[in-house]
Amino acid sequence: MASITASVYTSHVPAIGAALDLGKTHEPYWQKVFAGYEFSKQWLKDNRPDVIFLVYNDHANAFSLEIIPTFAIGTAAEFTPADEGWGPRPVPKVIGHPELASHIAQSVIQDDFDLTIVNRMDVDHGLTVPLSLMCGKTGAWPCPVIPFAVNVVQYPVPSGQRCFRLGQAIRRAIESYDEPLKVQVWGTGGMSHQLQGPRAGLINREFDNAFLDRLIADPEGLSRMPHIDYVREAGSEGIELVMWLIARGAMADVAGGRPPKVAHRFYHVPASNTAVGHLILENQR
Repeated sequence: MASITASVYTSHVPAIGAALDLGKTHEPYWQKVFAGYEFSKQWLKDNRPDVIFLVYNDHANAFSLEIIPTFAIGTAAEFTPADEGWGPRPVPKVIGHPELASHIAQSVIQDDFDLTIVNRMDVDHGLTVPLSLMCGKTGAWPCPVIPFAVNVVQYPVPSGQRCFRLGQAIRRAIESYDEPLKVQVWGTGGMSHQLQGPRAGLINREFDNAFLDRLIADPEGLSRMPHIDYVREAGSEGIELVMWLIARGAMADVAGGRPPKVAHRFYHVPASNTAVGHLILENQR
């Protein structure tokens, strides 16, 4: 059967993608950001999965404000990089895994979570920047990717507790797939940031690092944090962090397994006008 080997958590700042695409990674401002992912790039080579299930939020490329699904799973064979204002990023197409994606949709919907099934979808920086950070410049991504888009743009957005429970349902779905695939679940977005209003540019180091501590040691308790705490402490866009709880809910310890191994942890400010957080957790057999 398929199994989840690890979870990866990372910010998906669009300016990071632009810096990489424009060859600015060694400039003093950006060098510290990219240095935090050097370990991760080698780790991914050494722990290459068969499929990545990547949780992210769309930024009005695949979905406009006319229709925004709360949870949407991409079941297509491939996904084209979307326009990001600078033009589509010069990165490879994302190859999907329709069979596993369809199985997850079937299982999770039968587990009482409503998913929107998307057979055609472009993917923006929310998905491609994490891939670039973990893979660097490449002619092809290392494995198929299943995009899983979460609405954290238009209120009402899902609670952290619902996201955490959804991650558990995704784990059950993956582990019931009748093929010995190694799957990683990635949660992206965040950390603290606000893009508009009087608090634009807000970064809360203390909150961010406390969030990482609790994500490792007390994910269930963390899942009960109300939306207002995210907005107050981490800014209006800090609510993206609920997506990390989907990936954390998919880990084995939540279902009674051993605590995960912290393979890597990184935090840096600033990157553009946000904080960058990154974590790799490995399931222990």
